[in-house]
Amino acid sequence: MDRIAALFFAFLHVILTLNSAASVKAADFYYENAVYREEIKSVQLYRDGNELSNPVIELGSDAALVLKFDDLAEDAKNFSYTVVHCDANWNESFIQQNEYLSGFHDNPLSDNAMSFNTTVRYVNYQLRIPNEDCSPKLSGNYALVVFEDNDRENLVLIQRFYVVEPLVRIEGLVKKATFDPFNGENQEVDFKIVNEKLRLLNPREDIKVVLMQNRRWDNAVLNLKPSFVRDNVLDYDYDKENVFPGGNEFRYFDIRTKRYNGENVEDIKFIRPYYHVKLLNDAVRSNKKYGSYKEMNGNFVVESQDRVTDYDTECDYMFVHFYLPLGSNLAGGSVNVFGALTGWNANKTNEMKWSFENSGYELTLLLKQGYYNYQYVYVPSGAKKADSANLEGSFFITENEYQIFAYYRDQAARYDRLVGFVTVNSAVKN
Repeated sequence: MDRIAALFFAFLHVILTLNSAASVKAADFYYENAVYREEIKSVQLYRDGNELSNPVIELGSDAALVLKFDDLAEDAKNFSYTVVHCDANWNESFIQQNEYLSGFHDNPLSDNAMSFNTTVRYVNYQLRIPNEDCSPKLSGNYALVVFEDNDRENLVLIQRFYVVEPLVRIEGLVKKATFDPFNGENQEVDFKIVNEKLRLLNPREDIKVVLMQNRRWDNAVLNLKPSFVRDNVLDYDYDKENVFPGGNEFRYFDIRTKRYNGENVEDIKFIRPYYHVKLLNDAVRSNKKYGSYKEMNGNFVVESQDRVTDYDTECDYMFVHFYLPLGSNLAGGSVNVFGALTGWNANKTNEMKWSFENSGYELTLLLKQGYYNYQYVYVPSGAKKADSANLEGSFFITENEYQIFAYYRDQAARYDRLVGFVTVNSAVKN
């Protein structure tokens, strides 16, 4: 084993040690998107046919969700999965699995294939939900839990998805914040829920809403009550409670080919036995003017422009090197690479290290060939919310997507039904 390969496996060992404490019994925490092993890569869950879609399907429809991920291993493992119904806050619902699932509770994850002609060997796993072995019977939040050796405590990953029964209509609008003390940095999301089917005895309590920006949970607005209730309309017209920093457009890079440098790539080198990608030097954007361009709101796609027939098993992995010049270390918190490529989480696996020698923050991630969006965020020590404004800037004209979920639970119910969902884009003016 040469020196680079030894460093690669040493890197995996360190991260696995850091993450081992996270492999606890699923019932001990609320369900969130999480990967519990460093060798698990490129996790995606989306509506079949659209790799960039939110994992939302309608109850009783023919639509399906697709889960994909890679395991950096030589052979397939004994992975299984289960599906858990959750309330609006992602705690497990007080109902039995046979009440919300048709089929079997635990099922083998048997659809797998070895990588072909790649420098990094991996096993690609795929799953469709619903399927003949497992199908949700109720609307609501669901957690897809993958584990190993038929042991639910031996967690591999968790991914959230949604099943909606569209009983209400949601109408939303994104605009510049009404009271913006920061001179045009924030966006306000006003919306209405039009109800013509549900019997709401106490509309302020029977309906719960969750408002998210670009599918992020860390800065989601929860427990927002209607400001007005008129006839069959619940109006959420606030000036402060529904305000988000506009942020900036996501940065991007293209590593769909190994033959030449893609967008925002300075150099691709094969340093035996792996490929290394050096991105163009980034810069702090909080002191720069806003620039408009098209991006994917933090998402990524696995693709190749090389001669391959199957992206899932023939796209290679590369070490991607990020560098953010900064004259001094930011005290009191961490700087992280953030977006779907890091699971919308800011933790040790994507925390950058400040280099005195190079006067900036550095991070190396092992990523599959594709097209990626990302941002740099600052996370104060002990905080759960990532802040992009300090490093990226914030503008009310930034294009963002907002997801609005409406949940219903009457006094006799034991679970939250998801009765409405809509995505509102800040670039679309009504």
